[in-house]
This record gives sequence, C-alpha cells and structure tokens, in this order.
Amino acid sequence: MVEKSDIRVLLIDDEETLVEYLSKRLLREGYTVKATFSGEEAVEVASKEDFDVAVVDLKMPGMDGVETQKKLKKIQPFLQSIVLTGHGTIDTALESGKEDAFKYLLKPIEYDNLLETINEAYEFKTQLQNAKFKEEVEEIYRSGLGARGIKKAMNKLRKIYGIE
Repeated sequence: MVEKSDIRVLLIDDEETLVEYLSKRLLREGYTVKATFSGEEAVEVASKEDFDVAVVDLKMPGMDGVETQKKLKKIQPFLQSIVLTGHGTIDTALESGKEDAFKYLLKPIEYDNLLETINEAYEFKTQLQNAKFKEEVEEIYRSGLGARGIKKAMNKLRKIYGIE
C-alpha cells in the first residue's frame, strides 16, 4: 500500500481560505502538499518540483484552470489533474476533459471524495509511469546495446522515472 507521504499534491486555487484549509487537512493526513494561488505560480513551482496530483480550480483570474493544466502537462506529463469548480457546466467539463483531467469535481467539495480522488489519481499516474518505463526498457533491450550500454540506459531511466 502507498504511504500518503509519498503522494505529492499541488493545490491551485485563487480562494486562499480554501487552499489553506485543504493544505492543513491534507498535511495532517500525511500528504506532501504545496499550495499555490494562481496558475502562473503553480507552473513556476512545477518547473522546480515534482508532483503526482494537481488539484486545479477551473476559474481563476489570469491563467485559468484549463490553461494551467496544459502547461503543467508539458512540464510533468504524468501529473494527474483534479479539476474543482463552482461553475459546473457540461462545456467546462468537456474543455477540462480535453486536457486529460483525471476527474471533475464541483464545489463545495466533499473532503472524503477529494481524498479518494487524489488516491485514485496517484494510482493511475503510477500505472501510466510504470507502463511507459516498461515500454522504454523493452526498447533498450531491442536496441542491441551491449551489457554496459543497457546498464547505463537503465540507470538513466530509473532516474527519470524516480524508480530505485
């Protein structure tokens, strides 16, 4: 079973009270949490630190949630986004879906539902990452590198995917 402290969550919402409340609760639960209050700030943080799950508000001043998801995916392709909004419509859900949102949740958020969704998103991210790692390992073996070349390539992949 995965330890909650292994799950790195990036919170992105312009409602500071909500972000602070969720941060404190998630930290108490044992998650590693970084709180940001805008899409721009989240992108800057994600360019320096790795995360497993992003909880993204859809409607924010400046860079909205859809644009934030696009930029986060470019920086961290396996990052799973959970979209929160108080402005739920089919159109916004579909727009977020285009950016591969893991799940779409309406505000006010039910805390237990959010926890469950974060854990599911983490598991999904891990499955995607492991599948990609396996695919790349198979490619290395097919490439015809010698034993030393394979070992070097495997070490590089382990570092990229955080697998020890």
